[in-house]
Amino acid sequence: MAELTMRIWRGDPAGGDFIDYRIPEVEGEVVLDVIHRIQAGPAPDLACRWNCKAGKCGSCSAEINGRPRLMCMTRMDTLPTDQPVTVAPMRTFPIIRDLVTDVSFNYVMARQVPPFRPATSGLDGSFRMAQVDVDRGQEFRKCIECFLCQDVCHVIRDHEENKARYSGPRWFIRFMELESHPLDTNDRRELLRQRMGLGMCNITKCCTEVCPEHIKITDNAIIPLKERVVDAAYDPVAWLGRKILRRSKRSAAEALADAPSYAAPTAEDLASRKSATGPSAASPSAASPSAAGPSAAGPA
Repeated sequence: MAELTMRIWRGDPAGGDFIDYRIPEVEGEVVLDVIHRIQAGPAPDLACRWNCKAGKCGSCSAEINGRPRLMCMTRMDTLPTDQPVTVAPMRTFPIIRDLVTDVSFNYVMARQVPPFRPATSGLDGSFRMAQVDVDRGQEFRKCIECFLCQDVCHVIRDHEENKARYSGPRWFIRFMELESHPLDTNDRRELLRQRMGLGMCNITKCCTEVCPEHIKITDNAIIPLKERVVDAAYDPVAWLGRKILRRSKRSAAEALADAPSYAAPTAEDLASRKSATGPSAASPSAASPSAAGPSAAGPA
């Protein structure tokens, strides 16, 4: 029977290295099957996060031969087995142990997304949503939060210091899902420009390429968000229209005040804001324009 070599990263926050495991090759397996066989055999202490084994929970994210993938959806017969198959944890997030990483950064960012605020009109059942709006929201809701897009995004993958002011592709599609809803009246554009780092994304489409749900993150979420933010911040016609109609943009601080981490902060929320941007970040006023980050008119 043919054998294959699995080169798996073993270690903890203190350090580690790749270890080779040679096991018999079995037809029809995915990478997660092989990991389970290694756990049942030569390495019973190998740590690996997984749940559904059906590509719907997003738990088994890893880097297979250098590419972020779901282990349960990567078939062994698509990989060159004449050389070691490398399995490593997601590089963007801190190591807990072996293939398990600490992805809590994503949940901190999730609590900074201002919620849906419905319009007061049309709630009597008279409003009819267009199918294009339904399709757009359903596409974004396919996200299984595997965080592969976050892992591959070079803005935080190669620059740890950006995490304090960059929400990442996963949360940009959440912002777009809310911003594009025809009944939503919240305005998150200044928040995206000043605090969420939208301008730091230079639309390389690497997040779209690794998405297991085939969400068009760049084309359908990030680029439309950039257009909205640039129009709101720099379009003279939009500025004139706001003056004539006596409307104003919602500031980043006002938008952020609705977010769960500010409206009902937990101890973890307060601690994460303090450690990320200093003691002044413990109140919504820290999101004032004076603390603005890169604008959405950055590299494209």
